[in-house]
Amino acid sequence: MKPEIISAPITQDKFLEHVKTIYGDMAKVVVDLSRKSMTIGGNLHADGEALLLAQGSRQEDLWGANVYVNEIVFGERIEYTSLINIRPRQGNRSMELQDPELRKQVRAVVDTLIPL
Repeated sequence: MKPEIISAPITQDKFLEHVKTIYGDMAKVVVDLSRKSMTIGGNLHADGEALLLAQGSRQEDLWGANVYVNEIVFGERIEYTSLINIRPRQGNRSMELQDPELRKQVRAVVDTLIPL
């Protein structure tokens, strides 16, 4: 299943459709913090990133994460890890999104668009 852009809340069934298609327990998302939208699905975060960039998103607003069906080992359904997050010029030097404020913003978009 190719990634798709979502800007309104999806149903749990739609989320599970993306989860089951590739990974079985999670779906890759790329959040556009400026537009409060995101992509869901695809094999790579780069797929969602490319889709958003083609639609006019700005690179500096995009952050990748994985959203799990159930809470994972560290107690959250969101894992803030993606190759697209490596951005030294924006102060993020690893795959994991380091800034707590950016994590909070990503979580807000994910929680709005993929309600529990």
